[in-house]
Amino acid sequence: MRFAFLQEPPFCFTDVSGSVDGCDTRLASKICQMLELGNFSPIEAEFAELLPGVADGRWEMTTGLFISDERRRRVNFTRPIWSLPDGLMVAKDNPLGLQGYRSLSRNPSAVLAVISDQIQHQTALQNGVPPERIRIFATQAEAAEAVAKGAAQAYASVAMAHRGYIARRTNAGLDVVDVPASEKQPAAGAFALARSSAALRERIDRCLSDLLGSPWHRKMMSEYGFSDDDVDRLL
Repeated sequence: MRFAFLQEPPFCFTDVSGSVDGCDTRLASKICQMLELGNFSPIEAEFAELLPGVADGRWEMTTGLFISDERRRRVNFTRPIWSLPDGLMVAKDNPLGLQGYRSLSRNPSAVLAVISDQIQHQTALQNGVPPERIRIFATQAEAAEAVAKGAAQAYASVAMAHRGYIARRTNAGLDVVDVPASEKQPAAGAFALARSSAALRERIDRCLSDLLGSPWHRKMMSEYGFSDDDVDRLL
């Protein structure tokens, strides 16, 4: 099982020993073990490579991605593995007082960082952020660095991903603002598989039905900062 991942804690990341860790990695590895799929082989990729790579056979499965109609036309998704709200990564103490996408859209000096092809780009546009004030980056680290250096005033992604990044860099001078539900409801993410992998998807979904919400799953997710309420959104 070749598993494509991003450096995006707490979902996936390389730890100090060089091993790939994170809640998506642990869940994918558990499924690989349960289905006796052979060696579990994580492969690091940039976000823009994930869907093309699964489509052309470079890997069998990707880390969790938000589900959208456009993406469904390119890949098969498993049942959701998390459902999470967006957040804005901002400078420490939120000097512009940003409260979400719309407050950023009203501040003509505020530039928003997003990752290429991530859903938050479209969400920002839908909430009135002008396209000329959106900067596109390839990785989480590049977008976060832009905020830290003042090249962007916020970076839009999953709030939990922002917290995972900051927890590993306590001196980065960054904070997180939760995007209100009126601007974006918590959205579901799932593993992506090739469209030709319908049989594999069915087997994985059966595993997920057994795992999600189980004592093992709740304990594992709690180790990465997820609450029972976060898990219960899936059930």
